Amino acid sequence: MRKPENHILVIFGASGDLTHRKLIPAIFDLYIKDTLPEKFAILGVGRTSFTDEEFRKRMGEGIETFASMVKASSNKAEKLKSFVKKLYYTSLNTKNAEDYNGFKSTLLNLDKETGTGENFIFYLATPPSMYTVIPENLAKQGLNSENTGFKRLIVEKPFGYDLESAQKLNNHLLKDYKEDQIYRIDHYLGKETVQNLLVTRFSNGIFEPLWNRNYVSHVEITSAESIGVGSRGGYYEGSGALRDMLQNHLLLLASLVSMEPPAIIDSNSIRNEIVKVLQSIRPIKEDEVDKHVIRGQYMPSTIKGVKVKGYREETGVNPESRTETYVAMKFFIDNMRWAGVPFFIRTGKMLPTRVTEVVIHFKQTPHHLFAGNTAITNNQNQLVIRIQPDEGLLLKFGMKVPGSGFNVQNVNMDFHYADLSEKELPSAYERLLHDCMLGDSTLYSRGDAVEAAWKFIKPIQDAWEKDRNISVHGYPAGTWGPDIADNLFEDPHLSWRYPCKNLANDGNYCEL
Repeated sequence: MRKPENHILVIFGASGDLTHRKLIPAIFDLYIKDTLPEKFAILGVGRTSFTDEEFRKRMGEGIETFASMVKASSNKAEKLKSFVKKLYYTSLNTKNAEDYNGFKSTLLNLDKETGTGENFIFYLATPPSMYTVIPENLAKQGLNSENTGFKRLIVEKPFGYDLESAQKLNNHLLKDYKEDQIYRIDHYLGKETVQNLLVTRFSNGIFEPLWNRNYVSHVEITSAESIGVGSRGGYYEGSGALRDMLQNHLLLLASLVSMEPPAIIDSNSIRNEIVKVLQSIRPIKEDEVDKHVIRGQYMPSTIKGVKVKGYREETGVNPESRTETYVAMKFFIDNMRWAGVPFFIRTGKMLPTRVTEVVIHFKQTPHHLFAGNTAITNNQNQLVIRIQPDEGLLLKFGMKVPGSGFNVQNVNMDFHYADLSEKELPSAYERLLHDCMLGDSTLYSRGDAVEAAWKFIKPIQDAWEKDRNISVHGYPAGTWGPDIADNLFEDPHLSWRYPCKNLANDGNYCEL
């Protein structure tokens, strides 16, 4: 892997859980792999009062617990000791503009000490309310200027809560920063299997010629979680599945599945094609939302003999809440490639298993030689692209059953990423942080893509807010959501695929 230029990574919200569990362990993994620059430092910023040594001790504990390379390192103690020396901490009231003058002095002194050439990356691991405050105050101190060294800003999701707030956030950031300085991070894009969607499509002559309305019956995308909201009930009440998962992760997956081949593999070319897809999605009219979108909420149930709470019984949740924990949707992409092909996407909590996958359902053969065999007529060829867990690819196709006659059954041909045992797969944050250090924004969301996704979601949000007659369907925890979601399929022979934790042999046994 290419080494980035020397720089300082500044993490705002460094005393929080994201820094402790994800960011610092990911950067340590980069350090172990010798992919960090020679001159490098991390400056943690937070309201909690830590000394450098206290911060290093806490981050060291996070590394030992969460870093994937910690066990692989033969001289772990020595590596850890040398790495934490690159960590520094300063306390700051990020809401007080006057305090940023002192912060600038601290940062520039550290820059002189480390010789990093005033190259700074600012990571906002903070509540969304600070996404405008911190960048604006940094700009007032001239810390957005690239006259001396690069300045980059990493913004965590959510990028707004609706179209209006997303536009407002983008406009605010663009007052002081250029678009190519802003890195809107979505950890889904850092997953190896998500990136492999592009390789699967564009490097294989057997797939790309079939990847269109002439051969594809429909596309199905599922992102299921087997857990509830837990202690995050208060947060989830203001979010819901539509904002939390569908608007960003699932629409992003749909865009990667359906985009046109980019001219070259670079940031602008790939992100241009993603935006084209999002702008081509047929709008769902506000008065037709209940026909195309199903929302649900998990209810109390018993799973494997254990009683579990319903959503309205969770801590911090309104007992009469109408917040959705499940969304299923049908939409169309109005372009030459996908005209008339329905896309079905769903996400939910408290479903039978944790799984994210894309399923390409191919059309049946135009002849009916084996029409008497229900196994083949009711199951088209499928290509299953598993994002998590048991990452890999599964191809389903018909084969003759041994014996007399021409009885057909579906069989599986599969590939698992785990088979590439000699390769250490980087974590999502490891990959994305390294890309930002290199100045590569390919796997980051661009402002116009964020706004296009929110524009598509807006009529749904408006309809749910205005029309109390649109149902929130209950579903028992541990099931695949409301039965009425099957009504999105017009063909009575079609329904959702019910995936198992195991990718292969799903017709023989199902691990949940």
